[in-house]
This record gives sequence, structure tokens and C-alpha cells, in this order.
Amino acid sequence: MDPGMNQLLKWSIENSETTRDDPTASTDPKAKRSSGQGLSQEAIKSLMGGPSDAELMKLSMAAIKSPDVSLDNKLVAFDNFEQLIEIVDNANNLESLALWTPLVAELSNAEAEIRRMAAWCVGTAVQNNFKSQERALAVNALPVLVQLAMEDPNDQVRRKAIYALSSEIRNYPPALQVMVQHLPMELHPGGAVDAGDMDDVDKLMDVIKQASSKTETQAT
Repeated sequence: MDPGMNQLLKWSIENSETTRDDPTASTDPKAKRSSGQGLSQEAIKSLMGGPSDAELMKLSMAAIKSPDVSLDNKLVAFDNFEQLIEIVDNANNLESLALWTPLVAELSNAEAEIRRMAAWCVGTAVQNNFKSQERALAVNALPVLVQLAMEDPNDQVRRKAIYALSSEIRNYPPALQVMVQHLPMELHPGGAVDAGDMDDVDKLMDVIKQASSKTETQAT
């Protein structure tokens, strides 16, 4: 990773933590600002040059993958990543940036918070986005999401996995078909489900939510 961008990431995380710890830091005009203090010339150049969203997305994923970044800072990077891909063009760039595979890999992370954020990001990327729905299907995200929705011991992970599945199958029959194939047999719909019929999709997702809620009961 470029040294300037690496330091810029660290500076961004440190300032995010400052704002989180002191809510007035971003609104109080008298509050002390770092104004880039501690940044190298390379980092300042990266900042003043205005790193593109694509660069920020790659930087965030690099932090998420780095063994040298703490869990808390990985979550900050994931939060930044999720906000970036709320923009459809950025979500569509996940493929060209080769970020789909590393994102889906985090669905299997040992840390529940990382799995939750990964599922959230998948759901954000595919929502009302045919191109991203195609890519999520192509990188085999659905089997992992179904497993998380049905079996993950963490309720928040299951909820985000269901959110991602719901976003992925709407108006996209190939994803609906694959999801149903990986559901437990007792959850298979009795008849045809139209991916373009939101009532049909909602009914199926309600069945999945009810089955998912039983996972928590069994775990306790």
C-alpha cells in the first residue's frame, strides 16, 4: 500500500475515534482540530489530491484484511466501506476493483461483528442493483448467506444475512432459485415464487425470519 495512503488511513481512524469519543468535536467551532498534524507530506499529498472513492474502497478493504489493524479499527473501515457502496456507481465498481471476493470471504470471519458488517455490505451493494446482484451470485455469496441466516449463533449476523438475501433475490429470479436450493427442505415454498412480486418475496422472507429466530431459542 502507498505509504501516504497508509498514514492517511491511520489518521482518518484516529480522528474518527476522537469524534466518536467527543460528539462536540465535529460541531464545536472552538474545538481543537488536528488540521493534519502528524501527517507526512505523502499523506497530505494524498489528502489534498482527493483520493477517489475507488481508492478509499481499496484502502478500507486493505485495513479490514490487515492482521495489524485492531478489530475496532476494522469496524471503522467497514463502516466507511458500507457508506461508500451506498452509491450505486461505487457498488458497481466492486467487480473492477476485485473487491467482491475479499468481501464475501469476510462472511466466514471468526469475529461476529466482521460477519455482520460483511453481510450488511453485501445487502447494501445488491439493493436495487442488478449488476451487483449478478456479481454476488457469481461469487457464491448466497450459500454462505443462507447458512448465516439459518445457523449463525449471533442474532445480529442472522438479521444482516436475511437483509442481504432479501435484497439479492428481489427482481432477480436466478438468485431466488439458488437461495431456495440452499434452504432447508421444510422452508421450500409450496408453489412458485415470483421474484418480481414483492408480496411473494416478503412472504418467503417472513418464513425465513421465523425459522432464523428459532436458532436463537435453540442456542439458549
